[in-house]
Amino acid sequence: MSVATNAAARPTRRMLRPAATLVIVVLLIALMAATTIALTVGAAGIPFDRLPAALGFSADLSHPSAARDQLVLWSIRIPRIAAAAAVGGLLATSGAIMQGLFRNPLADPALVGVSSGGALAAAAAIVFVDSRFGESVRFMQHELLPSAAFAGSLTTTLILYGIASRSERTSIAIFLLAGLAIAAIANAGIGFLIFIADDRQLRDITFWLLGSLGGATWPKVATLAPVLMVALAACIPIARGLDVLALGEAEAFHSGVSVERLKRISIVLVSAMTGVAVSVCGVVGFVGIVVPHLLRLSIGPAHRLLLPASALLGAILMVGADTLARTIVAPAEMPIGVLTAAVGAPFFLAILLRQRGLTGL
Repeated sequence: MSVATNAAARPTRRMLRPAATLVIVVLLIALMAATTIALTVGAAGIPFDRLPAALGFSADLSHPSAARDQLVLWSIRIPRIAAAAAVGGLLATSGAIMQGLFRNPLADPALVGVSSGGALAAAAAIVFVDSRFGESVRFMQHELLPSAAFAGSLTTTLILYGIASRSERTSIAIFLLAGLAIAAIANAGIGFLIFIADDRQLRDITFWLLGSLGGATWPKVATLAPVLMVALAACIPIARGLDVLALGEAEAFHSGVSVERLKRISIVLVSAMTGVAVSVCGVVGFVGIVVPHLLRLSIGPAHRLLLPASALLGAILMVGADTLARTIVAPAEMPIGVLTAAVGAPFFLAILLRQRGLTGL
């Protein structure tokens, strides 16, 4: 009776879940709505009726603020919104991949120290480039910073994977605990760099710690966009592997999945996405936890839909958070990492309490 009841209930639950096309369309509409709102609000507000002219869709430039509106939009606001959407997509997708890889909804690049490792490398690059030893590479500081953040994130991920893996098996508990320890070590290193940094370097390092999109520019968007596109394209062939991996590594191997190859690809993807995101906006936590978990509750765990949906919902949340960050205390600006932590930390606690109830702890 119990088996029959469960078998009858599963199709019902599947029928209640929205179709993949509908989910993507709704998320795209929500992203366009969030972007439109973000274009109009800020320290220099642009009403909806002046928005077409400011965007160049209308030739009516008779309004006295038309030139200012265009300058604000194309030089400051649009690159910032594009960077927020790209960073949100990168962080949310990397969180979904990491949770699928380690089969745990609590895995997140920021929580387990991957973001901290990238921030430490970026902070070290800031101090090094401004020192007399870094004069020879100062001309390529814009390329060095994302490269250092990627290298730091990749190194941290490889260390975590090496600590948590033994006899071709990965311990989730050890992974999470080792992540907390490595995050503490990275934060200690950042503290040392803060101690030896001068005033300008200190401001730049503080930017990484709190998280902000205030420095978003078109060149930074040009760095984010290709990484996001390549990462989303790479998610297509690993989606099935992540689905099968949920049954266990042995089951995935016997189902024809190259588990070790899947792990290597996933680790490189998470490191690249997290490192590039950190290089642009600093450490922004909890996006990688909140977004995939919400989507699993609504559309199910299939990664074929979960990964692109995570990118869209992550973009929506980051655009909304950045809009709130630059308006809630205007004319000042609140660090975006403060907002994501204020929302994400209670959600994280709710997940822990739910896991405790399910496991009977």
